[in-house]
Amino acid sequence: MSAVLSVKGLAVELATRRATAYILNDISFDVGPGETVCLVGESGCGKSMTALAIMRLIPEPGRISAGSVALKETDLVKASPAQMRRVRGNKISMIFQEPMTALNPVYTVGDQICEPLRLHQGLSRDEARSKALEILQSVGIPAPERRIDNYPHEMSGGMRQRVMIAMALACDPDVLIADEPTTALDVTVQAQIFDLLREQQRRRGTAIIMITHDMGAVAEMSDRVVVMYGGRVVEEGITAEILASPRHPYTQGLIACLPELDPAPSDHRPDLPEIPGIVPSIWNRGEGCPFADRCDHVMPQCHQAFPPSFQMGPTQKVACWLYEERT
Repeated sequence: MSAVLSVKGLAVELATRRATAYILNDISFDVGPGETVCLVGESGCGKSMTALAIMRLIPEPGRISAGSVALKETDLVKASPAQMRRVRGNKISMIFQEPMTALNPVYTVGDQICEPLRLHQGLSRDEARSKALEILQSVGIPAPERRIDNYPHEMSGGMRQRVMIAMALACDPDVLIADEPTTALDVTVQAQIFDLLREQQRRRGTAIIMITHDMGAVAEMSDRVVVMYGGRVVEEGITAEILASPRHPYTQGLIACLPELDPAPSDHRPDLPEIPGIVPSIWNRGEGCPFADRCDHVMPQCHQAFPPSFQMGPTQKVACWLYEERT
């Protein structure tokens, strides 16, 4: 299966008068048609920055310093601003984390869905409105003929998230990036949004890159997992393999922190495990493994150099010195 989107050696740096910080370093993964790949990690690990780099939306003074992002035959890193305007919202779209800030408050949701249809597909105003009504209905918006003229503040959080999905899917993109698509939504609405994404993916064959720190969402939605830490990929593989047999100490810590229902609860419940420490600052990552200061298995070489990616099976790879001799 050939990849719809192929990210190879992607690096992003932030150059200031003080110093140069490397936000992302050597990020590589592929996404196939109809596949869901989850980028997983704590806040500050580089997940959202990876999405912004793919979309070429990194705010200054940040910049892509190395690597490629191939959308089929087009390298988005080398694409001109005019080419990127033709690609964004058309061939590749993004659902942003907070729809209330991503949607324009002074335009109706109908106007915002119609814009990419008129820009990329050349539809007339009436044709675009008719298509927008179809899309709103397909994402489960009730009474779309009335809702199409609503402003974002007149809708609930779940409704606004559905509008964001409608905007992202309007032009049938090859790749959809969903950045924490269910943040701040209640559990029932989260389930509805996941069902909606799966249905749209099944119907359109869209490849999805989903960004999350929720391992429950990973188990429910993804085919493959890319675990990120400190701007690096530390582990990747088929979802079932990663959840059943995590190799990297960081991945093991993430999964161990998941709460479990106790079939026979008592008054003396053990504390939830936690990963000690915090994600290192982008100014303080050094040359070694960024997880070294929080790791129970740290060795001298962990502070000296970031490990290569060791193949642990047909699909699973891990960047950890623990596995150097085993492979």
